[in-house]
Amino acid sequence: MDGTLNRPGKDSSPDSPSVSKMVSGRRYLVLGLDGGTFDLLDPLMEAGELPFLKSLVHRGARAPLRSVYPAKTIPAWYSFATGKDPGELGVFGFTEPGERPGCSTVVQSFRPQEAFWDRLSRVGKTVGVLNFPIASAYPLHGFVLPGMLSERPSTYPAGLLDEVEAAIGGHYPGELPTFREADRDGWITRATTAVVQRAKAAASLAEDRRPDFLFALFRETDRIEHQFWAELERPVGSIAPDLRAFWRAVDRACQEVDTAFRSGGGAAVTLVISDHGHGAVRSDFLTNRWLARENFLVFRRAREADRRRVVSRLILQTQRFPFARRLGRRLADTLRNGHFSEVASLLGGGASFEELAGRVDWRKTVAYSYPVPEGIYLNPFNPELTAGRRAEVLRDLRARLESYGEARIEVFQPEEFYRGRNLRRAPALLIRVDGMTTEPRMDLSYHEPLIRDRPEFFYGSGCHRMDGILIAAGDGIRPGARPDPLELLDVGPTILEGMGAPDPLGRSFGSQLAAAPG
Repeated sequence: MDGTLNRPGKDSSPDSPSVSKMVSGRRYLVLGLDGGTFDLLDPLMEAGELPFLKSLVHRGARAPLRSVYPAKTIPAWYSFATGKDPGELGVFGFTEPGERPGCSTVVQSFRPQEAFWDRLSRVGKTVGVLNFPIASAYPLHGFVLPGMLSERPSTYPAGLLDEVEAAIGGHYPGELPTFREADRDGWITRATTAVVQRAKAAASLAEDRRPDFLFALFRETDRIEHQFWAELERPVGSIAPDLRAFWRAVDRACQEVDTAFRSGGGAAVTLVISDHGHGAVRSDFLTNRWLARENFLVFRRAREADRRRVVSRLILQTQRFPFARRLGRRLADTLRNGHFSEVASLLGGGASFEELAGRVDWRKTVAYSYPVPEGIYLNPFNPELTAGRRAEVLRDLRARLESYGEARIEVFQPEEFYRGRNLRRAPALLIRVDGMTTEPRMDLSYHEPLIRDRPEFFYGSGCHRMDGILIAAGDGIRPGARPDPLELLDVGPTILEGMGAPDPLGRSFGSQLAAAPG
């Protein structure tokens, strides 16, 4: 991919004279189930809850799909779109460091890199992108309706959102709100309705515009897994009916979009993929609490966390008693209400890194974790942190983390993960704790770095894993193919190859899925 942008008025519209003659190849539908994992889908398919996805597996191929690290929505989907890893993109999380300590900005887009669908657009393929996490759309040979980063996003073409809402007879769904225990039933209903409405939108666009390539993302799957993994990992018959109904709605949504896309005719392939996997979270590792304990992170007042220490111990004590846990859930709902944020800060002394950044002694602090939870950054505001001192600090950090006796902490330099070297905003070190069953966190909510008895009512019970899913079915896909784990980065090159527009720099796994000729 050459990084060329499709700019307004330049080689980007369907009528542009520079759009070349359409190349041959199959049409591709890609359905994204954010956070999808076979650990959950397999039992649901075996129990008959997901008949359409089961039929795709039966007549096609399946494989684990290895994500990038950190296995987060933004860097993972951007790596899928561009075929470039976070080190090439310079994108390592939802946010990137700002110009001031404790300040960050939300990542808006994968640009100036290009997505593989931009390449398809340039060679005359009609492409559609629905609910991909970018802040605003841009012109190409087709349509874009962004998602996640804006409630009412700009679209391409400009009137697309109104067209979609007219077609589905209602409001196009945005991101789900923050979960509140008191509204559990309503929240799950809202997630299910969002899946249904999004499928209607994708199906309508597929039928009306007949794209050669269509991507549609269902973000609700990840949100449900984060909040309810402890329930979802039970035997299927023990899962709450509304959660099973949600997954049945996801299955029907995939079928609806697939049917509409295939009505356009021609050879077609359906891919169901996820950006990362999901699993149970057993513990929290509060990286900044550990850094403060080891004197890498220094506060101006040594006893600033006394109130937080008292409150956090009380919260953890509630985990021991069922009645107290119920009260804890109600308290969590109250504290999530913005009207009570000042009260929460007064009682607890503040907990987020943003709240506490003003109390950090930035001339003495050596390292901190912000804004990527899996990352540790060296402090650029410390005048004594010379190049030689930086190397010494990194060796010391790695040694202490790897020898931490209460959890298994793996420590990596960015160069160990990434081909690319666009590392200006990268953490100095990346950590992985207990094989990702312990979640790194940037806040200082608790008095100990490692919280084994994790209060689920604040954070939910699920977290990300490296292995997502790939299910492929359709023309040219070999039924029963079970390749070894594939790479998320290689999905785009595989689609380009299958649509007759191969990327000479890409790594396709198409041959591992292909049916024998003839």
